[in-house]
Amino acid sequence: MHDYADIDATECARRVREGEVSPAELLDTAIAAVEKVNPALNAVVHRMYEEARAAAPCDGPFRGVPMVVKDFDGFVKGVPFTASCRFLEGFVPDHDAAAIARLRRAGFVFLAKTNCPELAILGTTESAWRGPARNPWNPDHSTGGSSGGSGALVASRAVPVAHGGDGGGSLRIPASANGLVGLKCSRGRISLAPDSGEGWGGYVQWGVLTRSVRDTAALVDVMSGPEPGDPYAAPPLSRPLADEVGADPGRLRVAYSTRSLFGRDTDPECRAAVEKTARLLADLGHEVEEAAPELSRDALVHAYLAQVGAGVAGEIADFERWTGKTARSGDFEPSTWFLKQVGDIIGGVELLHARETIQAAGRTLGAFHARYHLWLLPTLAHPPVRIGQLGLKPAEKFGLGVLRALPSAAVIRTVLAQLAANNFERTPNTQLFNQTGQPAISLPMHWSADGLPIGVQLAAAYGDEATLVRVAAQLETAAPWAGRKPGVVAG
Repeated sequence: MHDYADIDATECARRVREGEVSPAELLDTAIAAVEKVNPALNAVVHRMYEEARAAAPCDGPFRGVPMVVKDFDGFVKGVPFTASCRFLEGFVPDHDAAAIARLRRAGFVFLAKTNCPELAILGTTESAWRGPARNPWNPDHSTGGSSGGSGALVASRAVPVAHGGDGGGSLRIPASANGLVGLKCSRGRISLAPDSGEGWGGYVQWGVLTRSVRDTAALVDVMSGPEPGDPYAAPPLSRPLADEVGADPGRLRVAYSTRSLFGRDTDPECRAAVEKTARLLADLGHEVEEAAPELSRDALVHAYLAQVGAGVAGEIADFERWTGKTARSGDFEPSTWFLKQVGDIIGGVELLHARETIQAAGRTLGAFHARYHLWLLPTLAHPPVRIGQLGLKPAEKFGLGVLRALPSAAVIRTVLAQLAANNFERTPNTQLFNQTGQPAISLPMHWSADGLPIGVQLAAAYGDEATLVRVAAQLETAAPWAGRKPGVVAG
């Protein structure tokens, strides 16, 4: 397949369906592509090549199309699940998550698991155990996180699509950093069954990273829908999202903002990306104006960290149950254990108030979207960071080490306040939409002067992925990105 690196999953599926290529030929091409780029990217943590060759793909709409699976966000039966955490080394689940099973039934072939930060917490993929995943546009820079290994392999054209998840931007951040399409769906659109009702109190949504809007729409169609016993589900779509690609969105009211939601400033390149996209939307006939809702940054950041801390503490308790081992501080990275300590001291009333804070923000955004169909803003406030740039400083490591040995609720709260004040500068604009549950998509609309991708983010009202897909496809047609290739590329 001389043009494998130039086609998306939809085209791969068409060629298999029409007999132009066999699933085995497509798989061998993908394996060769992964092996070509991975030495430069460190994106793969577990290979599944022989299993993929041995199993006949299901006869679904994507029969024989290769994809990779993040080492988090759902179990794959018989395949190690580590979350880049040594504590889970050797743990192998005995069943597929429902969303993984749906991808398998659609015909996708899983050929590898991909690198992520420990417990998929951070916005950069640089775990102590697995090492950093590197950006194919410049390997000195981060892929973002937490679905960073998945993003690197799709951007480098090794695979057309990859699985991931998003609890605070973990699809949209690597989409921006790697020049991809990343959609976080509405809360409850994709089931987390059978092992979770709602991840991180409803923040987490699973999904995919792709190079085309049509692939994103089609794969969300494959993964969507409730499972029996789910606590809730997103409103049903009126028709498949794939049918929205190319559909006329009509004249929409679009608000745009270049401000940093949870940080202090926005890099000029990221502002330029939004302003250029706003002009393009106006040229396409939409009503565009600068506007943003009034939100309490400090309350939302505290609510975010409280819920994530509780979620991490709960996950580590799950790990103990799965493995039969007792978790100790030395089994985890300092920042992971600190968030567990935060979760341990968060009381029920405080967590309830955090949830009420985000529900109030959801009402604010609901009112905002009654006026504006879409809200356009930077995905990231700065271009992709360099490897190591977001790592803990020696003094921070020392302080967290002391807290491991001598945990103090008062000191934990002091460190938590410092974290809330200073640690959202690079990735400040994605977490809000995990909190409110509304859909948001990152699109590769700009590249920096240094050749690094800069994504823009569009958010819509809860349940309205259809509008996002229509407009994303419109932008893809007006300003195509498919022809851009990074320096590290499979072909």
